[in-house]
Amino acid sequence: MLRVRYTAWDGTQQIRLTAEQLFDKLGEFLSYTDDVQQALDWLLHQGLDWEGIRVRGLDELLEELRTAMRERMQDVHLRDAFTELRERLEDVLDQERDALDQAGDDERTRAKRAQLAQLPARLSEALEALRNYPFESDAARAAFEDLLDELDDVKGLEELQRRYGDYLRGPKGLSFEEAVELMRELERWRALEDALLSGQLDAIDPDALRALLGDDAARSLDLLRNVFAMLSNAGYLTQREGRTTLTPRGVRKLGQLALRDIYQGLLRDRSGGHQSDHRGVTQRRPDETRPYVFGDPFELDVVATLRHALARGSIRPLRIEPDDFQVHATDRTTTSSTVLLLDMSWSMSWEGRFAAAKRVALALESLIRAKFPRDYFAIVGFYTRAVELKLRDLPEASWNMGDPFTNLQDGLRLASELLAKHPSQNQHVIVITDGQPTAYFLRGRLYCEWPLSFGGISMRAAQETLKEVERVTRRGIVINTFMLDDSPSLRAFVERMTRINKGRALYTRPDRLGQYLLVDYLAKKKKRV
Repeated sequence: MLRVRYTAWDGTQQIRLTAEQLFDKLGEFLSYTDDVQQALDWLLHQGLDWEGIRVRGLDELLEELRTAMRERMQDVHLRDAFTELRERLEDVLDQERDALDQAGDDERTRAKRAQLAQLPARLSEALEALRNYPFESDAARAAFEDLLDELDDVKGLEELQRRYGDYLRGPKGLSFEEAVELMRELERWRALEDALLSGQLDAIDPDALRALLGDDAARSLDLLRNVFAMLSNAGYLTQREGRTTLTPRGVRKLGQLALRDIYQGLLRDRSGGHQSDHRGVTQRRPDETRPYVFGDPFELDVVATLRHALARGSIRPLRIEPDDFQVHATDRTTTSSTVLLLDMSWSMSWEGRFAAAKRVALALESLIRAKFPRDYFAIVGFYTRAVELKLRDLPEASWNMGDPFTNLQDGLRLASELLAKHPSQNQHVIVITDGQPTAYFLRGRLYCEWPLSFGGISMRAAQETLKEVERVTRRGIVINTFMLDDSPSLRAFVERMTRINKGRALYTRPDRLGQYLLVDYLAKKKKRV
């Protein structure tokens, strides 16, 4: 008989995390960087929480180590650490002065007495000054040689007192031997500190960490050391030419996580605002039924229909009347071709705009691949010019500071070309942007122009972009614009673009972009009947 016993977490149990849970946390960091290695470093430094279990990251371990070092030093002082050695040095000097007195009073002995009288007050400097002194007394020379063996430790303790004198003011005094042991201990701690600070996991001594911070810290270190191996073995990460990158599976997983996070907010939001006029495949909703109305698809719910007849009081033989018929509610889905235009200009780096837009792109791609595999979906990034972004490139895509202008015209042109290769009754371009156009092509030549004033508009770039909007509109492509800025110039330009195309425009914040965009997309895909 199998028995399961549950106990409270007391820190001694083994921490078990799956690769999926680790990648979930890694995905959060990938929202804020285009560098997988940087996201992995953030994960290692910050650690993670899982069902109340805290896996301490390198930063937390480092802070605990520094706290332990401060507490250790604040408990002691070194005021008496050199007393014994100073007394031994005075004995050496007394023996040497006695020998000089016995040698007589001449120029040589007077020079030696003067040298002994002018020794530096600092113990290490006094020992250094006597290193080459020609002792008159053989006993004094032998005693000094023994004392000189402690010179390196003396220097180390003096440096320790110089660096940490503000801490070394505790109630407990240390002898020289005890002070040297403290110095050795702190040297081991500083080696651990350097390894934690640099993120060099292999350089961290787990036994030393366990002795200083406990078993839980050692378990956290063990898990952190295995993070890359777990994610690599699960097929999420790989190494290419010494660089950590996402595998195709990792890219798909990242999109699924983005979609899950957005859906958590989407399910609390209201549904989208418009419907499609083109009907397609019917999808039954088994959890929802309603009375049949003439003209409805006859998706009969047999059980609900019989139950309704019985509730009416019908007996054997069971008589079914038209009002008894209950049918499943259905969704009619449409196929569509969609291109997401992603603004990659420099200003998208502000307020987390690009991170939010990239997360939405990953989520939308994951949604379409899973629920609407017949749909065509592409992503185009536009800055000073436009480029198509493949899914494998999207996690590491970033705003472009080297080409900071906004060429929406080229983005619309490229989107139109992609949609022409994938014709559909429903063709859409989704634009995510935070600024009006500042670049355009004219007769094959690229032009860039700064706005007339801060927050103003680039007149020629806007005109050429609106001409492209007209061309796109004539091809039957609908443009929906999601604005991440509400400046008057951007609103005015988007309103002009919307009047030409008859699409929709919506101002939103980066943290709400995902909910708004997915609600809008799903609303276009379905019509309840």
